[in-house]
Amino acid sequence: MRIEPTGAVMGAIGSDVDLSQPLSDADFGDIVAALGRHGVICFPQQSLDARSLKAFSEKFGGLQVSVSGQFTHPDQPEVMILSNIKEDGKPIGLADAGQDWHTDMSYMDVVGFVNVLFAEEVPHRDGKPLGATVFANMRAAYVDLPDEMKTRLKDAICVHDFNKFWENMRARPGSERPPLSPEARAKRPPVRHPLFLTHPITGEEILYANPGYAEYIEGMDRAESDEILTFLFEHQLQDKYQYTHDWAKGDVLIWDHIGTLHTAKADYRPEEHRKMLRCQVYADRIFEPAFVQDALSHAGAA
Repeated sequence: MRIEPTGAVMGAIGSDVDLSQPLSDADFGDIVAALGRHGVICFPQQSLDARSLKAFSEKFGGLQVSVSGQFTHPDQPEVMILSNIKEDGKPIGLADAGQDWHTDMSYMDVVGFVNVLFAEEVPHRDGKPLGATVFANMRAAYVDLPDEMKTRLKDAICVHDFNKFWENMRARPGSERPPLSPEARAKRPPVRHPLFLTHPITGEEILYANPGYAEYIEGMDRAESDEILTFLFEHQLQDKYQYTHDWAKGDVLIWDHIGTLHTAKADYRPEEHRKMLRCQVYADRIFEPAFVQDALSHAGAA
């Protein structure tokens, strides 16, 4: 297996590996190391089904299972279907484009480690792929923060709330989402995470706050907290930190939630079909030093 950096602010391309087959320890170690360095890795021209996607993804940690079971693969509940396709007038998958910048699962006590997507159908227009996914590099964003802000916010705790994201989606024109029920709110209470987080693979500091879920900084007047978060959100989304992945059928894209933000471009029409299979991986193992050390000890061994 080879993993070559894109030369951009982030991103790498993997080749000479079949992800439908079990990974060697060396290949797994190289992928973990590359996620820490590059944030996003694309493995083109893969051929996976739901079972092999699950097998690859669960090497990195526990897999999220939808509570509702909606839009999951019928044989593999850990595999979500993302799609704009309808059959008999009903959507077959969850529409994931147009959700603005966020980090999946930052609203949970055990945050997300990686997202793994396999492209089954990619829309095109005039020969160009649509529905790109755009990423932002939170290591680079942290490095460029003013030193006085790094010092002042060194031990700051940020509260993340799923309801913030939900309400933002409800406010969109044409949305039919109801408010979260008290029962749903109870299942997704606000959670606390460090504003500056030490990345478990690289040991480097990253900015762990995103516009989708980060609600306020603990212990601050709300107006002051809002002012700081507004600055951080604008800072982290500068073009110089962004990397765009244009999809092709057969791509497997894996990205690190801890050190990146992402958004999907909603530039395709309902008749321009897009379908992805997705696994969400918890950060339930990557923060264990022994897990990281074991993975990195095999990196470069092939």
